[in-house]
Amino acid sequence: MRMFSQRLILALVCLVAVPAAVSAQSPQGLPPVNLGFTSFLDGAPPAGPGLYFSQYLSYYTADTLTGANGAALPLPDPQLDIFVSLSQFIYMWDYDIELFGIPLGAKPALDVLVPVISADLDFSAPTPLTANHGGLGDLLVGPALQFDPIMGENGPLFVHRFETQFNIPTGLYDSAHVINPGAGFFSFNPYWAGTAFLTPKDTVSFRAHYLWCAENNDPAAILGPGVTSTRAGEAFHINFAAEHEVLEKKLRVGINGYYLKQTTDAQVNGIDVPDSREQVLGLGPGGMLSFSQTQHVFCNVYWETNAENRPEGFKLNLRYVHKF
Repeated sequence: MRMFSQRLILALVCLVAVPAAVSAQSPQGLPPVNLGFTSFLDGAPPAGPGLYFSQYLSYYTADTLTGANGAALPLPDPQLDIFVSLSQFIYMWDYDIELFGIPLGAKPALDVLVPVISADLDFSAPTPLTANHGGLGDLLVGPALQFDPIMGENGPLFVHRFETQFNIPTGLYDSAHVINPGAGFFSFNPYWAGTAFLTPKDTVSFRAHYLWCAENNDPAAILGPGVTSTRAGEAFHINFAAEHEVLEKKLRVGINGYYLKQTTDAQVNGIDVPDSREQVLGLGPGGMLSFSQTQHVFCNVYWETNAENRPEGFKLNLRYVHKF
């Protein structure tokens, strides 16, 4: 029984403060990533160059933590609740970039995102797992290129953007806890986002990321003094959405989803840990309400399935976008 308890503790040590980073059987879970925060019309800002502010509010809840085979771990009634507030500033300059005198048809932009996270993990019986509760998460900084839309006879056909995202470990992190607002290590998570206009009223959008993580040289203390470094695996994750304009320039509704697949094992002291890869699929409805070209509200709901080595739960996202 003691050996089973030690194995179970090891299996949970990298629970961190957002559902994207909650791992069940890995010694180092993935850092927070964008799972479902963005959806409709993601390929372009709604009102051209300038300064944008977005405020995200997200609630995530799960009562199942899964293992490597997707089955629920034998835990005493786990209950995970996470509240996330993300404040985002994006500035897009109003000039076109040239390369060797050749216009690229793209404008530069800069994305800065500041998260605040609060998490609670409860069990029906005592466990040694503790949480660092609420605080600032890791700062995200992302230089980007926003490409001009490809136009057709009836308007835009496709518009897209490339962004290089740097997740800087400035958030609250304490190795004495297994749940922290900050990841405790640097990660690089570039993406390509695009929106295709099937008709003037019907679009499909995506945002595809690839994640690379540096070592955590202050790993969870519960792993023991022999563990001096851990490293999360690499991962592919994508948001996708399809929507229809119900009220012209006012209301769009549709479906949205996300998928994450870890592509390499987590590591302890530089050694790969088998069966440590994460996976999850989230699907649900969504809507976008536009008050004007410069003010929009998004609401997205997701139910998760096919989870491995992470929680499987429900997520609600609200997002307000304003251009100054």
